[in-house]
Amino acid sequence: MSQAPADTSQLLERGGHLYMVVCAIFVGLAGAIGAVLFRLMIRVIQGFAFEGLDGVAAVFEEGMAAETRDPLEVAQQMAWYWRIAIPAVGGMIVGPLIYLLAREARGHGVPEVMKAVAVRGGVIRARLVGVKALASALTIGTGGSVGREGPIIQIGSAFGSNLGQWLKLNAASVRTLVGCGAAAGISATFNAPIAGAIFAAEIIVGDFAVTQFTPIVISSVVASVATRYAIGNHPAFIVPDFEIVSPFELVPYMVAGIVAGVVAVAFIRTLSFAEDTFAKIPVPEWSKAAIGGAMVGTMAIWLPNVYGVGYTTIGGALAGTMTAGMMGVLVVAKILATSVTIGSGGSGGVFAPSLFLGAMAGGVVGTLVEQYFPGATGSSGAYALVTMGAVVAAATHAPVSAIIIIFELTQTIDIIPALMTACVISTLVAQVSFRDSIYTVKLRRQGIDFFEAKNPNVLKELSVREVIVLDPVVIPAAANFKTVLDLVVQSPHSQFYVESPTGAHLGAISLAELRRLIYEQETLQHIVVAGDLVDTSHPSVSDDVDLSVVMQIFSSSHVDEIAVVNADDRTKLVGTVREKDVIEASNREQLRRDLAGGMHTSISAAGSGQTVDLGDGYQLREIMAPPHVTGRSLRKLTLRERVGVQVLLVRSKKPEGGTHLRVPHGDDVLVEGDAVIVAGTTAALDMLDALSAQPPPDITES
Repeated sequence: MSQAPADTSQLLERGGHLYMVVCAIFVGLAGAIGAVLFRLMIRVIQGFAFEGLDGVAAVFEEGMAAETRDPLEVAQQMAWYWRIAIPAVGGMIVGPLIYLLAREARGHGVPEVMKAVAVRGGVIRARLVGVKALASALTIGTGGSVGREGPIIQIGSAFGSNLGQWLKLNAASVRTLVGCGAAAGISATFNAPIAGAIFAAEIIVGDFAVTQFTPIVISSVVASVATRYAIGNHPAFIVPDFEIVSPFELVPYMVAGIVAGVVAVAFIRTLSFAEDTFAKIPVPEWSKAAIGGAMVGTMAIWLPNVYGVGYTTIGGALAGTMTAGMMGVLVVAKILATSVTIGSGGSGGVFAPSLFLGAMAGGVVGTLVEQYFPGATGSSGAYALVTMGAVVAAATHAPVSAIIIIFELTQTIDIIPALMTACVISTLVAQVSFRDSIYTVKLRRQGIDFFEAKNPNVLKELSVREVIVLDPVVIPAAANFKTVLDLVVQSPHSQFYVESPTGAHLGAISLAELRRLIYEQETLQHIVVAGDLVDTSHPSVSDDVDLSVVMQIFSSSHVDEIAVVNADDRTKLVGTVREKDVIEASNREQLRRDLAGGMHTSISAAGSGQTVDLGDGYQLREIMAPPHVTGRSLRKLTLRERVGVQVLLVRSKKPEGGTHLRVPHGDDVLVEGDAVIVAGTTAALDMLDALSAQPPPDITES
């Protein structure tokens, strides 16, 4: 990748917010173009797989207006063995493609983006764009039971990440551009710019701050406008007219919300079970997608509705043309088909399957309500529409995004009461039944607690012990007023703690109270003692609590200094904590996080083959260990003394595949395939590169 312009960092410093807005525009355009081309790619593969060359010709006749359509009608006329063979062959291609080129392209994509934002500083490999697009298009186009939204989100996020890396932005800015890409993907898919922005802020970035949210909104709007220009302003679904016939109709919508929550939890658990089960099958990893494709094809012998994204079947539920029995069967079949497709290693999203499940489940509820309460309720299609949002809300644990998406699809304010009711209830049911969303459950199995990783309150990670002042001003309860004033003059503190003759902490005297009495010192100095002035209600904390609790006390009281008492004996004063020290600790921790994220971004970028400038003539670079240094320890290589570079990390290959980083020590022995991430001046790193290619005689001496 070529170097960014030299004045990029200066431009960012002069106008960071404006600079990010400009970047967001480019990410939005790229997301729109990627979404349109991806949909066209799906249609071409789908046309060839199910209709042959005639299907491909039809796509090019339609041009950029080509839309992803379910191969339902064609599949219904096919022989049973073709229904099995097509998705199986698709899996035979997708499995090796992902295994050899980019294994993070496997699955539904959004968890990988969340992981990149939470623990990788937003870094996503550039090659993921092409691999994810091709793998997902093959999976969907050959009948895999997945959606296109997840891949579009991952593709847009990857572009945003690589733009940020190329421009050498800090970790926070790279993460924002990742969110911009995700917003562009949702916006371009559903023609829903508001929903795209909310989804990215709520799920991907987890932050609605203006500095992050403004670029995300702009990227989402740009993607929506560009997509409309390219393929027209077409809604994702033809939705029914919606109205609430009676206020009592909210009751069945509550029932729909409960059903949606149960369906969403069943979907999450089944998907996790399928991923775990396929991981244990003793066959090569790259071959499993073909097995999953064959299983989906077998289901499609009787239920071809499980093929692809399922928008045609969703349209039938919204139009009210499907029976309750058929929709109920499809709920179970779609859960199984999607779980098998993704669990076996296919590539595609879970957003469209969630919409599918909601439409079917809501259609069942609506049909039954309409049957038993005719004339007192809306159509079954209205229930299907509301429950689509409810299942998405429950599966993603993002009710706001789900509400906005369905609202933008319908463009009617009348749907809001029923939609909010169903989405909130379904989310509560899902959260009570299962802690993780369909996105975070995969991260948890990888040992990543996403909720903890993205916790924005840095004070929760700091304890009182880190800012405690161990020399508070302690005044005996019997001290007279003049003694108290003398101590005040000599102390920088604002609170003065009073102790009993036995050493027990009684409370505090505030500087504000003493100022009020200072003009009466001649009168009070012989008759008032410290015990008369003590405020026994003065707040105190133990030395083992976190600083978020301390800051809450400062916010709700008028003091700027709090007594710290022993956790086991709260009558024993051990120190004091000041508000300014807590604020400074918060700022230091936030800076540490930003620096850590920025360094992680730099190390990840160096690991992808780039040279990262650290400033002042220093760089970060990854260099493969040449054969003549393998089997030798870093101490014997003496790279720092010989060349002037510092080895920061060693990247080693794992036996089961992939790599892992470790912090080396002097006795660390390099083996074949190891790579070292080193820091030093440009000249020193160039010298090390030269030595790696052809060492001088003394480099091989022991």
